Amino acid sequence: MSQAFQRLRLAALNIDGVLLNDTFSPVIHHFITSRGGQYSAEVEQRIFSQPRRIAGVELAAAAGLAVSGERALELYFGERDAYLARHPIELVDGAVELLKRLRSLGLATVCYGGLAKDHFDAFLGEYAELFDGPGYVCTNDFRPGIREITTEVFGLGYDQVVFVDDVARVATGARALQVPFIGHPSTFEHSHQRELMRVAGVRHLVDSLWSIDEPLLRRIDAEAAAGSVWADLAAGE
Repeated sequence: MSQAFQRLRLAALNIDGVLLNDTFSPVIHHFITSRGGQYSAEVEQRIFSQPRRIAGVELAAAAGLAVSGERALELYFGERDAYLARHPIELVDGAVELLKRLRSLGLATVCYGGLAKDHFDAFLGEYAELFDGPGYVCTNDFRPGIREITTEVFGLGYDQVVFVDDVARVATGARALQVPFIGHPSTFEHSHQRELMRVAGVRHLVDSLWSIDEPLLRRIDAEAAAGSVWADLAAGE
């Protein structure tokens, strides 16, 4: 039996871009650039991990479309459906093994994301027994959802949950609350998330879910116990 963690009790894992492959960045990039828009880190910041009511408006603006945010999202999801017909959603290498590893180390797990729960049921439902609490939390109405998942859904302290996400906006939210965070940025060639995470001061960036191993989790747990999850960044400001 592994030694219990000092502070960590829960791992919160983003669904698209962490447990499932990134099928959003390529479509958003094409949606904007195919209409003559400029794709940049700033555009990603304005669109990624935002509530749909905001993301749709920003998507229309970036693409130069004189349509409502709702209409922009209709067009976007239509293009995404066509993209998925050619590039199916699939589990990221090591995803199931990561879930099992987390549980074997004594951590509870939960999945979250901006789409409705039927998305989770369709692609991760067969592994539902590897998740705790509600299993999946839709964060569309309260993005990034760090406070809500930590304090309301699980009743934990901010230093007791480690979030794993592919979007820098979530990292910034974690930093504001001093919440442990692991960045798993997209490998999409036009993505700016890795650099945005570096700018946000993310200390733990991984290219593979296999890298989220016991030594890394123990190191993050020690930082949480010492109150130094983001301390090195604060010291340099």
